[in-house]
Amino acid sequence: MIKVLAEYGREDLAKVYVAEMRGSKKHLVEFVESVQPPILREKKWVLIISTLFGCPVGCKMCDAGRIQYGGRLTSEEILAEIDYMVRKRFPDGSIPISKFKIQFARMGDPALNPEVLTVLEKLPNIYDAPGLLPSVSTVAPKNSEDFLDKLLQIKNQFYRDGRFQLQFSVHTTDIKKRNELIPVSKLSFEYIAAYGKRFYVNDDKKITLNFAMSEGFPVDVKLVRKYFDPDIFIIKLTPINPTESVKCNKIVSKIDAYNPNSANQIIDDFCSQGFDVILSIGKVEENKIGSNCGQFVTNVKESIL
Repeated sequence: MIKVLAEYGREDLAKVYVAEMRGSKKHLVEFVESVQPPILREKKWVLIISTLFGCPVGCKMCDAGRIQYGGRLTSEEILAEIDYMVRKRFPDGSIPISKFKIQFARMGDPALNPEVLTVLEKLPNIYDAPGLLPSVSTVAPKNSEDFLDKLLQIKNQFYRDGRFQLQFSVHTTDIKKRNELIPVSKLSFEYIAAYGKRFYVNDDKKITLNFAMSEGFPVDVKLVRKYFDPDIFIIKLTPINPTESVKCNKIVSKIDAYNPNSANQIIDDFCSQGFDVILSIGKVEENKIGSNCGQFVTNVKESIL
């Protein structure tokens, strides 16, 4: 089902795997495992999983949209990505890690693939992993209401007590600019805010609103506060990673990955509205590996087709 063609990176930071599925060079995916030094793998291990062959959304900062879209992965194919990385390190499927995070956030928006829900239902019974923490990141494409409703049910059934993480990628509060950056019809801020009130209960992790800050794409913190309750939503700020799409579209990050202080003002602005704020800047070395941003599938396709 899965044939790994290439791997890149470092054991002590991040590794990216490119794999062939369906016996076809047209069906390639990539997936990632990473750690966060100085935190040891025994404490935190993160897997980043693809759910689509490419992505039809075409976000201006993401290279997944540069790959010809090849459809959805099946639940078995998604699980094969996870299992490949798990069995390399834990052949018996017992994962004694305090925080074993599986992010559905690599190639493809997971809300476009209902098979992600099947995977979330199966995961608790596949591994002995008390630290399992699934994380779903989406731009909230239009017509994903059924997916989100089912996701809420699955969270309540399998992942109570803060064992699930949900993120909405927002990036800018200017609707016109947001449509430019994420060129697909999306659910409104009103819908996301109302959904958050249904999704969140007291012991849950707060729902993340992610802003990858870029020049020319404004973020109005008062507008965010107008729609979103700080008791339910948390703010994550990230720099723009240097993907090929970013270079081609001439997108400039407002947060300097080499200078975290560049985010001080926007952090203060959000805090003044009552929000908790996470400044998420990975190791700069990860940009060279491509675990945060580069889409290695394109390079592999060019070398084998």
